Parts: sequence; C-alpha cells; structure tokens
Amino acid sequence: MTTIPTRLAQAVRTSKSPVEARKRAIQLYRDWYRAAPEVVTLYALSIHPSQIRHAVRAQFERNRHVTDHKVIDVLLLKGRQEYQETLNCWKQNDHILGILLEEKSRPQRTFLEKFYEGRDEDAVLPATGTKATGLIGL
Repeated sequence: MTTIPTRLAQAVRTSKSPVEARKRAIQLYRDWYRAAPEVVTLYALSIHPSQIRHAVRAQFERNRHVTDHKVIDVLLLKGRQEYQETLNCWKQNDHILGILLEEKSRPQRTFLEKFYEGRDEDAVLPATGTKATGLIGL
C-alpha cells in the first residue's frame, strides 16, 4: 500500500467554544470507530475490530471530565495525529497493540512509595513493575 501523507492531514484548528470542541471530539471518535476494521486489516492484527473500538472508547472516556476547550484542542490535536499516523501505516504492530489495547493505569501510591522510587511523577513507570523496597539506611 502506498502511503499518502496528506491523505488524512488537517490544518490545526482551535475551538471558539466548548460546543465546537465537543463536535470536533465526536467527529474524531467517529473517525476512529469507522477505521477500526481498516486498522485490523492494515496491521494484520489477530483481534476483532470491536476490541479496538473498546480501547478507543476507553481513551475518550479517560478525558471525558476535561472542560477547558483549549485543553480539549490539544487532546484533539494529539488524537488526530495518532489517527493519521495509524492509518498511514507509520507505526509498527507493537505500537498499535501497546497504545490502543494495553491498560496504562497504575495503582495509587503513597508519598513514601514515590519517595523510595526516587521520583514523584506518575508518568514514569518503573521497569520491573514491582514496588520499591525502601533501601534507606544501607
């Protein structure tokens, strides 16, 4: 398949109101929803399109509480970029499975658990996936 980079390109737009941002979010959701069978075919995935649709729905639900239309614009820009990169086959199978199908949530940690890990931000996940042991005093 030939990649046409401008096939899905759109100019960056800003929403003038939350209503317009909502309409754009719904349109992006519909685009992802309709593209699920094509994604499965393009990447030869051994999953059903409904699993991709479920993962996309979870991504949109995660940001449902956002009300600032400027923040929504940034999320829409990132979502549209992911959509374009996915349908232009600029990703590997692992990217699709990792981004769309794996849960990225992490259990809440106490201040001391974060301190023992040496960081306070939740964006960085430890490589081992185990709790810190707290080696203070060695």
